[in-house]
Amino acid sequence: MIKINENLKKYIEEVILPEYELNDKGHNLEHVNYVIGRCFKFAEEVPEINYDMVYTVAAYHDVAAHVDRENHEKLSAQRLMEDLELRKYFNEEEIKIMSEAVEDHRASLKDEPRNIYGKIVSSADRNTKVEQPFKRTYAFKLNRDPNVSLDELIDTCHSVLVRKFGIDGYATKKMYFKDEDYEKYLNDLRKFLNDKDMFRKEYLRLNNINPEEFELNRVRRLCKEVKDLASTYNVDFFFVTEGASVCSVSRNDAVRYHREVQVKWELENGFDPNEDWSNKS
Repeated sequence: MIKINENLKKYIEEVILPEYELNDKGHNLEHVNYVIGRCFKFAEEVPEINYDMVYTVAAYHDVAAHVDRENHEKLSAQRLMEDLELRKYFNEEEIKIMSEAVEDHRASLKDEPRNIYGKIVSSADRNTKVEQPFKRTYAFKLNRDPNVSLDELIDTCHSVLVRKFGIDGYATKKMYFKDEDYEKYLNDLRKFLNDKDMFRKEYLRLNNINPEEFELNRVRRLCKEVKDLASTYNVDFFFVTEGASVCSVSRNDAVRYHREVQVKWELENGFDPNEDWSNKS
């Protein structure tokens, strides 16, 4: 029976865990609760393990992801080290061990974790649901580059997952406990990684992507950016690209002429020349 100090648990649940709502979807509250559960599972294999320390390491491991995702392991470790409330439950040596464990937890780091608590949380911090990497890479890439093309989006995400979960992927190494769930996950995911057509179909399905709508929305956002830029400079303009156009003309005859040519083409091909794509997304 795993027992955690009730006061420690209360503090972490009320103060630390709510911060995960500020993180991205890959490091949110659902994720940290998932990791806590897996940490307890692996900790049961370790004699004389301190479950309060296991729980604390798991609870802090991604707490600073919303501050700086690329360096969140260092910032999360610092947060744990500087948290005076934890001195009520742990001595300085235990605080140091837990801070090192948090800092060492990322699978992409070169070196092994310095202590058993780092090995527990590193092993626990592995997804076992095949749909998750499809969704997480989609959300992360769009957040970084909202105007990326669909082909580039899928190709980039495929490459990222191959580097991470392929035969020689960095997330397939440094597992410190037997984990049949993770092994099955890797085998199932690699079926998609080894077949790019199957990967693309699953990527579209899991993220509810309609390719035509995705590309149209992308160029319509571009139209809005052009419109806003022209408004800033107070100039007439006419802009047309694949699937969308936008125009504002009051005095420039050259702009008016080219817009009239486009209107004629749109009417001949069944499009509405008065539709304003810049207001759609």
